[in-house]
Amino acid sequence: MSGRRRSRVVLAVLLGLVAVLVPAGGWSAHLVLSVRDHLEATRTALLRLRTLASTRDIEPMARALADARRHATEARRLTAGPDWSAIAHAPVVGDGATTVRVLAESAAELTDVLAAVQRVGGAFLTAESRAPGDVTSVLADLDAATPVLDDAVTRLARMRSRLEATPADTGVDPLDKARDTALEGVDQLRGWFAGAAAVTALLPPMLGHDGPRRYFLAFQTNAEARGTGGLVGAFGILRAGHGRVDVTRLSANTTLDTSSGPVADYGRDFRARYGPSAVRMLSNSNLSPHFPYAAATWTRLWEQQTHQRLDGAIATDPIGLSDLLEVIGPVTLPDGETVTAGNVVGLTERTAYARYTDPVARKRFLITVAGAVSEALPSALAEPSRLLPALLHMVNERRIQIWSRHRAEQSLLSAADAGGVLSRRPGPFAGLVVNNSAGGKLDYYLKRSLDYELGPCRSGLRSARVRVRLTNDVPRGSLPSYVTGRLDSPQLRHTPGSNLLWVSLYAGIGTKMRLARLDGDRVPVLREDERSHPVYSTLLEFAPRQSRTLEFDLLEPSSDRQPLVPVQPLVRPQHTRISWDTQGCTP
Repeated sequence: MSGRRRSRVVLAVLLGLVAVLVPAGGWSAHLVLSVRDHLEATRTALLRLRTLASTRDIEPMARALADARRHATEARRLTAGPDWSAIAHAPVVGDGATTVRVLAESAAELTDVLAAVQRVGGAFLTAESRAPGDVTSVLADLDAATPVLDDAVTRLARMRSRLEATPADTGVDPLDKARDTALEGVDQLRGWFAGAAAVTALLPPMLGHDGPRRYFLAFQTNAEARGTGGLVGAFGILRAGHGRVDVTRLSANTTLDTSSGPVADYGRDFRARYGPSAVRMLSNSNLSPHFPYAAATWTRLWEQQTHQRLDGAIATDPIGLSDLLEVIGPVTLPDGETVTAGNVVGLTERTAYARYTDPVARKRFLITVAGAVSEALPSALAEPSRLLPALLHMVNERRIQIWSRHRAEQSLLSAADAGGVLSRRPGPFAGLVVNNSAGGKLDYYLKRSLDYELGPCRSGLRSARVRVRLTNDVPRGSLPSYVTGRLDSPQLRHTPGSNLLWVSLYAGIGTKMRLARLDGDRVPVLREDERSHPVYSTLLEFAPRQSRTLEFDLLEPSSDRQPLVPVQPLVRPQHTRISWDTQGCTP
């Protein structure tokens, strides 16, 4: 019997059976159809609410949510009575009726959660823009939102547990798909609220709500790849306090002195992998993907040079500036040039190298761009309803990374994407990290893909394969020598547009490598360790427009956890594909 025909038969049995479960058979059929109609109406209203969310128009959003709550509440009421309970205990149709009841309960709970969030978010959606530069009221609103968002995350977690406990195979395909869709939607919403809760909990104290703060602000140039994203091309000091936020002392990377000795010690594995320069000089300070290492090094280099204490460090890149410009709008440079969300990445990571042959002039231009965006930043802080989605997008793509030397704040950051932490969580893991070893700026053109295939678990182990493909997609034609220059071996003649990358795969804790292949041929790789992860690395030379494929055959500890695949924030997105078989896997 086909799945579609089976669904029709079971649904017919459901409707036929409920007709004899209570004296008024017609009423039972009507009950089933009424619940279905109310759940469909709830879904339609929630979809309308999602569409309206970007408009900041509070009245239509409130009407859509009110419609959703009314229909969801009625569906919950209809499935909570004895008539529905009888259906849920009946043979054949009981699983389906149980799932429908939990779906109705979850829909009502969800609309209650959204209503609570809407009430606290109303201040963001309805408030007029605050005075530019004055963020006191914004921070107070954010502070008030945190407990509501935390409660929303807790309620959504309980909702997911109840949904997950319902039968996954009721025999009615549309119902099973509705259950799966609901689980996926709750997970997405819970992740969004958790991220928002972290932001609202951290922003008030970190932006001076409880006293002045000062941070090292790094602008990464990911045209030259580093573990946390890109080479630090410029930096400034972000100051927050007394209701104001500004950026001062914008400088080129060359103005931060190299230390005569190490400013930090991150352990034997770090020293063996990165060498002494990683804790002495800015250009090598962020080779590791673990952002707290880089951030602590930056602050200590600054403090050693200036004797001024900092509260932490923040990093962003031109794509992060693009996200901010979506909120701020275009900014105008002193010479009249306009910088927008659409042109800032190409302008700073490609055009500037062709426009300015003098590195000093180019750095001055980049600092001017960063300064223009920084000066306009307070206007974005005055409109949190627009800023928060932009910040969450930056956090999700690691376009902003934050470290605080205040322990409670760093604890929150370490658990959030904004912390840029190389997780020590056991389970499947595949992290691709590239560091530029040529000294050029060709990583603007780097294309990346990663395929992670995990087999079933047997005897506490599982086989896995990670396939990495990298392409030096440099365009034809000449590029500035500053972009194509090979500082790694300037005495040799290299094809213009060639590149050299230090390519590393971070595998899951306890994983062992069976073999590695490069372009189909077996190849030796260097095994090192970082934060309990085995790391397999090799130097790869790339001709212009050449693609190379690295494959790793791995043996991992058995785990039913979802694989983690962190993505290094470079210019072009990484294309990631994960497939896994949980057969035989246990927690």
